[in-house]
Amino acid sequence: MTANRRNQSAVLAVLVSGVAALSVSANGFRLADQDAFAAARGEAFVATADNASAIYYNPAGITQLEGLNFRSGLYGIYLDPTFTPPPPANTTFHIEHQWAAVPQVFAAYTPKDWPLSFGLGLYSPYGGNVTWPDDTRFRTVATSGSLTYGTINPVVALTLTPGLSIAGGLMVNYANLDLEQGLRTNSFPLINFFRLKGEGWSAGYNVGLLWQPHQMVSLGATFRSQAKVRLEGHTGIEQQPVIKDTQRSAVVDFEFPATAVLGISYRPTPKWNLEFDVDYTDWSSFGTTTIRQTPAPPFPVQPNILLSLDWQASFMYEFGVTRYFDNGWHVSAGYVFNENSVPDAYYTPLAADLDRHFFSVGAGFKGKRFDFDVAYQFGDGPARTVTGSSPSSIPARFSGQRADGTYDFISHAIMVTVGMHF
Repeated sequence: MTANRRNQSAVLAVLVSGVAALSVSANGFRLADQDAFAAARGEAFVATADNASAIYYNPAGITQLEGLNFRSGLYGIYLDPTFTPPPPANTTFHIEHQWAAVPQVFAAYTPKDWPLSFGLGLYSPYGGNVTWPDDTRFRTVATSGSLTYGTINPVVALTLTPGLSIAGGLMVNYANLDLEQGLRTNSFPLINFFRLKGEGWSAGYNVGLLWQPHQMVSLGATFRSQAKVRLEGHTGIEQQPVIKDTQRSAVVDFEFPATAVLGISYRPTPKWNLEFDVDYTDWSSFGTTTIRQTPAPPFPVQPNILLSLDWQASFMYEFGVTRYFDNGWHVSAGYVFNENSVPDAYYTPLAADLDRHFFSVGAGFKGKRFDFDVAYQFGDGPARTVTGSSPSSIPARFSGQRADGTYDFISHAIMVTVGMHF
């Protein structure tokens, strides 16, 4: 091996040993929209929870339903986060995949004259797909990340007294994660990258409470536990001409956050429903973890790679209003303020995280056997300028690249949900 080749190998050992996790947005990461009626109300639904999607929003709410109820929908969204490097650069970059669609299915059953209700939900509470172009000036910080996350959620609810119910359920979760970053500032002419692909299962639980102390007032609360998942898969590393495309078995642990929602619904008449919710997500569970590779990669690549995220807990504040009509139709409107969760010091472009405002409207119909809802949601994130960020990986430190710059966000979403009840 020549002296130059030995120097390149020594540098590569330092680069790979410090590769950091590529993460999707803390805001875009959590998918709070699981029903068109709730989405139209700005997700303010925990104290209303009067259809089968209550399995997600507040499982205690299914005690309000009679007989057999089905609810299924599709959430389609257009996302356009952007990045503008610090001056003198004046180019704005967009992610490559801007469209996504997420389905969900819920079923609830209350036997006649029983105090118990039973439910089953199939949905995706987290997910995302972010891919930036190679010439953003942060290639060694992050290039792409995608997460597929699905939950199977059986629940049981109990009516304690008229107007008071509690519920609990089991969450069985499947996660599939795909992360990538560059090892040099350019992908041409010498191919270079670090990839992690992994999948795994986890378990958790959710509980809920619904209390109507007065015919005009309803209080709701729900809690979803954290869920630790061990992702098993492989890493891929290539750094021409030093290392050819190499794969190793890999394991990494992630702890998906606990969430809690409290809400109050005020119904001055049967034709109006106003609700305000506070929604908390403990993103601090995304702290530090390690990718462990076996067998040891070829020298000088290190077998253990530290991942440092250090996200912060955040809140969503949700307000919604619905007007009901005598013919079965209803219209709704809502607003959500979503706090950011990723500090400047540990910023990653795949988070592209910032405070966001969501505005929504919708309409629906509830008949004797069939109902449906349609909602439109507009999202806007005032520009966030990140300064003084520390490079999230040794490749970025070596290249001098950072996540500094101005991030912006806009989204449009349509959600359609249909239901049947017997």
